Amino acid sequence: MKSNPRDARFASVLFGTFLAAAAAALSAFGETGNSLWLRYVSLSDTVQRNQARASITQIVVPGTSATLTALRGELQRGCDSLLVQSTPASTSVTADGAVIAGTPASSSLIAGLGLSLDANPEAYLIKSTTVSGKSAIVIASQGEIGALYGAFHLLRLLQTNKPIANLDIAEKPKIRRRLLNHWDNLDGTIERGYAGNSLWKWAELPGTVDPRYTLYARACASVGINGAVLNNVNNSGNAQILSTAYIGKIAALAKALRPYGIRVYVSAYFNAPQQLGGLSTSDPLNVSVISFWAAKADEIYAAIPDFGGFLVKANSEGQPGPKTYGRTHAQGANCLADALAPHGGVVLWRAFVYDDGIDVDRLKRAYLEFKPLDGQFHANVIVQAKNGPYDFQPREPVHPLFGGLSKTHVGMECQITMEYLGQSTHLVYLAPLWKEALDFDTYQNGAGSTVAKVIDGTRDADTLTSISGVANTGNAANWCGHDFLQANWFAFGRLAWSHDQSPGLIAEDWARMTWGNAPEIVATIPAMMAGSREACVNYMMPLGLVGMFHAGDHYGPDPGYNGDTSHIDYNSVYWHKADAAGIGYDRTSSGSNMVGQYFPTVRDRFNDIATTPPEYLAIFHHVSWSYVIPTTGNTFWKELCLRYCSGTQYVTGMRSQWASLNGRVDAERYAAVSAKLAAHETNANLWRTTCLNYFHAFSNMAIPGCSQVVTLRDQPMAPIPARLLQPIFLYQASGHLLRIFPTSEPDFVLKGLPAGSPDLAEGIYFLRQGETKLRIVVKPR
Repeated sequence: MKSNPRDARFASVLFGTFLAAAAAALSAFGETGNSLWLRYVSLSDTVQRNQARASITQIVVPGTSATLTALRGELQRGCDSLLVQSTPASTSVTADGAVIAGTPASSSLIAGLGLSLDANPEAYLIKSTTVSGKSAIVIASQGEIGALYGAFHLLRLLQTNKPIANLDIAEKPKIRRRLLNHWDNLDGTIERGYAGNSLWKWAELPGTVDPRYTLYARACASVGINGAVLNNVNNSGNAQILSTAYIGKIAALAKALRPYGIRVYVSAYFNAPQQLGGLSTSDPLNVSVISFWAAKADEIYAAIPDFGGFLVKANSEGQPGPKTYGRTHAQGANCLADALAPHGGVVLWRAFVYDDGIDVDRLKRAYLEFKPLDGQFHANVIVQAKNGPYDFQPREPVHPLFGGLSKTHVGMECQITMEYLGQSTHLVYLAPLWKEALDFDTYQNGAGSTVAKVIDGTRDADTLTSISGVANTGNAANWCGHDFLQANWFAFGRLAWSHDQSPGLIAEDWARMTWGNAPEIVATIPAMMAGSREACVNYMMPLGLVGMFHAGDHYGPDPGYNGDTSHIDYNSVYWHKADAAGIGYDRTSSGSNMVGQYFPTVRDRFNDIATTPPEYLAIFHHVSWSYVIPTTGNTFWKELCLRYCSGTQYVTGMRSQWASLNGRVDAERYAAVSAKLAAHETNANLWRTTCLNYFHAFSNMAIPGCSQVVTLRDQPMAPIPARLLQPIFLYQASGHLLRIFPTSEPDFVLKGLPAGSPDLAEGIYFLRQGETKLRIVVKPR
C-alpha cells in the first residue's frame, strides 16, 4: 500500500510528542543512572534543536555487519531522542541533512568522496560536505569500529550543545590498547568492588547473554575503550577461567562485545599448568609447561579468534611465579608470550612486586627487579606498571620504571575503582590524578620525555602500547555505586584515547551528557569535580604522606597502625615515620636513595628539600615540624593543618553547591548524591581530626581550628587576559561558588579583587578560568 506523506508527517509529530513526554516524565520522576552518559535526553534549546534537525534528516549506513548495524542503531537512537524526531534509515541520499557513515568498503558514497583516511582502523573523519547535490555529514574510517567511534563523537557534540555545522574533525587514538581490568571473581564477587556484584553472569553463560553487556559495550565504545580483562588478576582461585567450559562462556561474552570493538582478555594464573593441567610444576622452562600454554592458547583462539591475551600477576602478594623456580620475570612472561605469539596475542605482565628481600624501602623494589631485565622480554610482552611505585594512593610520585625501561614495552595501570580514595562514598574526580602522572617528565631523553610519550610509544617509536584501568563497574543500577563516579570511567576512556585532553573539559562534557545542559548545572557540577581530588589528598594525606589507611578495608584513617609483624610495610608507621623531630621517609641520597631511580634532573629536584614540591615532601624527606616551606611561607606543621582544613572545607562546599541544584536535577539521583556527600563530609572530618590529633603527640604544636587557618601567604598571580575565552568562576576555598564572570565581560580586571564584585570578607578565595586557578587572600584592612 502506498504511504501517505501527510500520515508520515503526523506519525513523526506524534512520535516526537511521545519522546518529549517520555523525557519530561524521566526528569520529573527520577533516574537510576543506568543509562550512564548515553541518556540522549531531548535538547531543551529549541533553536539548537531545530538547527540540528535541519542538519540530520536521515541516516545512511549501508551494510549488515554487527558493527554497522550497531552504528546505524546508535545514530537513530541518539538522533531520535535528542532531536525529538523519527530519523529514517535510508540506502541513498534523498534530502539535505543526510548522515552518512561507514568505510570505503561498506559505502560506495564514502568511496566516491576520495577522502584521505588514516590507515588506523580506529581513526575517523567527521566532515560536512555535499553528496549527490545534498548537504551531508560524513563519518568515515578505514575500519567499521572507527566509524562507530565517529558516530559516538557526533552524538556527543549534540549532547553537549556543540555546533554541528561546518564539521571537519579528524581523530585517532594515541594508545593502541585501552583496557578495563575487572577484578571480578567467578563466584560473582568483586575485589575492591563497591557497586554490587560482577556484571558477568557466568552461571547463565553461554546460553543466556544479559542485555546489560550491550550497554556496557556501548558505554566503553563511546569513550574509545577497546578491551576488557574479565577476571580478577589477584585471585588464583579463579584458575577455572582457562578451562574448556569457561572458554565457551568467554566466547559468548566476546561475541556480545565484539560489535563495539572490545576484545576480551583474561587474567592467567602462573600455576595453571598444575591446577588445570595436572602437571607437577609450572616452571616456565619446563617442556611440558611450555606445551600446556601452547595448547591452551590454541584452544582459546579456536573459539575466540580476536582474543586479546593474558594479564599476569606473579611472585606478588603470595602468588606463585617464575622466581618460585629460580627463573626471572622475563623468563616467566616469555613462556606465555611465545604461546600467544602465533595468534597475535600479548602478555601484560604486572610490575606490582615488592619482595621485602630486595630492599628495605618498598618503593624501590619493583625497579630493582625489572630494570636489570630491560631488553629481555619478548616482543609481545608489555610490562604493566602502576602510575606510582606504591599502590594507587591519592598522590604518590610517578613510577620510576616509566623512565627506567627503554628496551621494553611499558604500559600504565590506573585504578578507577577508588580503593584508597573513599571507595563509592567520596566524590573524587580522578582525571587530574591520571593527567598529573601522564604529564610527568621523566627526562629520560631530556626535557619532554613525559610518561604519556612513554606509554603512547612516541618516545621510542613503539607500536605495542597499552593503558589499563581497574574498573569500578558492578551490577548496581547506577553501575558505579555513586552517580558521580561514572565520570571516572568516562574520563579514563577519554584520556586513554587522547592524553592531551583537559580534565576540566572532559568533566564538562560528562556533566552535560549525564545531568543536562542547563547553565547552573554546567557551572556547578564541573566546579565541584575540579578540586575534589586535591581535596581528597588534603583531608587524607597531604604533603607527601601515604599509607595511613585502616588495614584491610583501606577506607578510614589509622595513622598509628603498627600491628603487622610479618610485613612491616603494611603498617602506617613504616610510611610516615613521625617522631619528635619531624615526619616522612628519607629517600634522598643520604637515605634510601630511592631518588636515584630517577634521571638526574628529577633526582636532584627530589633530593633537595628546598626544591621538592610541597606535595611530595614527606615521601622523600624526613621533614622537621618547624621547617618553613619556601613556596608557602608556612611551617610544615602549619601547612599540614591548613591542608587538612582546606580538604574538609572543600567537601562542605560541595554539599552547598549540590544543594543549589535541588529541583534542577531529577529527584532520585539528587537524593542519592546528597546522602553520599553527607557521609563523605563525615569521613573527611574523621580523617582530619584523627590524623592531626595523632601527629600532635609528636609535633607538640597546637592544632588550629579550621576557622583560624586563613593566612596563606600571597602568591604572585599572572594577569588574566582582557578577552576571556572561558567564564571565570570566583569561589571560596570551601568550594562555594560566589559569582560567575561570563565571557561577555571583557573589562574584567584583577587587582586583588575582581572589578565590580562585592566586597569580600576575610578569607581565602580562588579564581578559576578553564584549567587555571589563582588564589586570592583577603586579610584585614
